[in-house]
Amino acid sequence: MRTLRAQVTAILVVAVLVVIALANGASFFIARPQWPPFGDHGTHAADLLLMADLAAAVPQGTEVRSQIGAALLRHDPPAGDIDPVETRLMSEALARLGSTLPVQVLRRPPPSGPPGSAPPDDPGPDGAAGVTALRLPDGRWLVVDGRRPPRPPPGPPGGAVGFAVWLAFMILGVTGVVILAVHRLTRPLALVEEAARRIGPDGELPVLPERGPTEVRAAAAAINRLSARLKASMDSRMRIVAGAAHDLRTPLTRMRLRAEFIPDEEERAQWLSDLAELDRIADSAIRLVREEVEGGTLETVRIDRLAADVAMELKEIGLDVALLAAVPAFVAGRPLSLKRAVRNLAVNAATHGGGARLAVSADAERVVLVIEDDGPGIPEALMGQVFEPFFRVDPARQVKIPGAGLGLAIANEIIGRHGGRLTLSNRPGGGLLQRVELPAAEAGQGADE
Repeated sequence: MRTLRAQVTAILVVAVLVVIALANGASFFIARPQWPPFGDHGTHAADLLLMADLAAAVPQGTEVRSQIGAALLRHDPPAGDIDPVETRLMSEALARLGSTLPVQVLRRPPPSGPPGSAPPDDPGPDGAAGVTALRLPDGRWLVVDGRRPPRPPPGPPGGAVGFAVWLAFMILGVTGVVILAVHRLTRPLALVEEAARRIGPDGELPVLPERGPTEVRAAAAAINRLSARLKASMDSRMRIVAGAAHDLRTPLTRMRLRAEFIPDEEERAQWLSDLAELDRIADSAIRLVREEVEGGTLETVRIDRLAADVAMELKEIGLDVALLAAVPAFVAGRPLSLKRAVRNLAVNAATHGGGARLAVSADAERVVLVIEDDGPGIPEALMGQVFEPFFRVDPARQVKIPGAGLGLAIANEIIGRHGGRLTLSNRPGGGLLQRVELPAAEAGQGADE
C-alpha cells in the first residue's frame, strides 16, 4: 500500500463504494418511508390519510361498508378497548406525515358467534382483532380493520445470499474499473520508474519506445530528451577534461627540459618534483575520463589470480603488499580496468596505511575482495567525500606522498561500471578496510585457469 498506484486505487474504490452506499440508502428511504425507524405504522398512516381524503368527498349520510359488512364511515367511534401503545405509534406516524387528525387503535375480542359466522378481523400479533378509527374534519370516523400490509422483506430478493452476491459484484466491478483507470493514469509514472530501474552501471538512461496513449508517449519523449541532454553534457565534460589534461603534457615537457638547466641542484630537484606531480595529475585525469567512456566486451576474470599479480608487482617496487587468503573467484569484466582498480586500492593502503593485506572470498552470488591496512584511517566526517575526484584527507598536503587524489575515484568508477560496490570503513583496532563486492560469474573460456 505504499505505492502511489495502490493508494490512489484504494481511495477511489472506497470513495465510489461510499457514494453508492449513500445513494442506495437515500433512494431506499425515499421509496420506503415505512422502513425503521418509521416501521409498518408509516405505511398504515399513509393509507389512512389516502382513505381519509377519499372519504371526505363522500356526502354526509351516505353509508359506506367494507367487504365483510362493517361500516367504514360512522358518526360515533367504534366500541372496544383502546390500545395505548398502538394509538401512540399511529399518532406519531400521522404527525410525521403532517396530519393532526385524532386516531384510535382499538383491541376487540373475537366474536363468540355460532360456527360458520363471519370471521373476525385479522388478528394482530397478540391474537386479538383490532381496528383503527380516524376522525375526519367533518366529525365522522373512518374505521378500518387492523390488517396491515405485509412487512417488506428485510433485504433484497434472495435474502442474505442475494445481498452478498449483489455486494460482491458491485465491489468487484467498481474495483476493476478503478484499477483500469488508475493504471492508465499512472502509466507515465510507471514509465519513469522503469527508466530509473533500467539505468546501467554507466549511469546512462535507456531509450524508451514512444508508443501508447498520448500521456505515455509524452513521458517517454521527455525521458529520452533528458537522456540525450545528459549524455551530451557528460561527453562534453569528459572531452574538456581529457583535452585539458592532454594539452598539459606539452608545456610540462618544455618546463621539464628547462628545469634540467637550472644550476642549483636543490632548486632543480624541487622543480622536477612539482612537474612530476603535475604530470601524475594529468595522467590520472586522462585515466578517469577513459574509465567513464570506455566500453567493450566483457571477459571472465579470476579475481584471486588478479589480486595475486597485483600483490607481486607492488612488492617488486618496494611496497608492503601481501595476499593472505584467496579462493577461486570469477567475475565478468574488463581485465585491465579491474586490475587498475585493485592496484589503486592496494597502493592506497600501502602508501597511506603502511602496508596492504588482501583477501578474496566468494559465494554463489558475489565475489568479495578485502584490503586492510594499519594506517590512521579516514575521519568519519570525511567518509562521504572519499570518492570525489582529487580528494585528499590532508588538504594542505603537509604529508609529501605522491598522488593526485584520483585513485579512489577511478577505482570506484571501475567497480561501479562492473555492477559492484566499493565501501570504506575504519577498523576497530585502527587502520582502513576497503571492501569490494562484485557479481559472481561462472568460469568461462576467457578465465585464467
